[in-house]
Amino acid sequence: MTFLVRHTVPVDAGTVSVAFTDRRLDLGDLAPDDERAAALREIAGATGATPYLMHQVHGVEVHVVPDPDDPFPDADALVTQEAGVALLARAADCVPVLLAADTGTVGAVHAGREGVRRGVVGAAVGRMRELGADGIHGWVGPHICGRCYEVPEEMRDEVAAAVPATSATTSWGTPALDLGAGVLAQLAEAGVGATEVGGCTREDGRLHSHRRDGTAAGRMAGVVWRTA
Repeated sequence: MTFLVRHTVPVDAGTVSVAFTDRRLDLGDLAPDDERAAALREIAGATGATPYLMHQVHGVEVHVVPDPDDPFPDADALVTQEAGVALLARAADCVPVLLAADTGTVGAVHAGREGVRRGVVGAAVGRMRELGADGIHGWVGPHICGRCYEVPEEMRDEVAAAVPATSATTSWGTPALDLGAGVLAQLAEAGVGATEVGGCTREDGRLHSHRRDGTAAGRMAGVVWRTA
């Protein structure tokens, strides 16, 4: 398979790769089982690693992989020190965030509106550092932009009260949220440099978008893995 974007960086314990899929694959919970399984096989073949999913609940729970007692955890961030494991953060407008440390620890974060408001990105960075991670860098994947993510004014004000950088206005002049700007601000506050990847899911037909396609939208994924 060909990823929409792929970057590879050397770390102390091998090589870390980060990548983002596009709408050619559907990794969503509502995808037919055979279709999702085929997509995971493609990712396994492309990465040479075992894919690991989470049941995303728009919270701040960070799960350390592997965990044989909970192979599909309720969480919005996965971290691991293991090579040969591909962590996936799925999205269709929310922000998939991938993290890699010079020391080899990696993380994948699903940052939706509630996750950004509550600080899931900072929680993932903090958990990685508890595991000894140093020199963390982030990749902020394709997501709906502030020009397109219209929300009620009260919702914008609630999220912006916690993360001021999220406050935005649509291209047609109504209240909006810029979750990507919020994630970048949270990464900077945590002392993590970041690279922006891709564009707006609603505007780019190569990407899944719930705002554009409604319940017909699938889910793409940010994928991070380390090769020893």
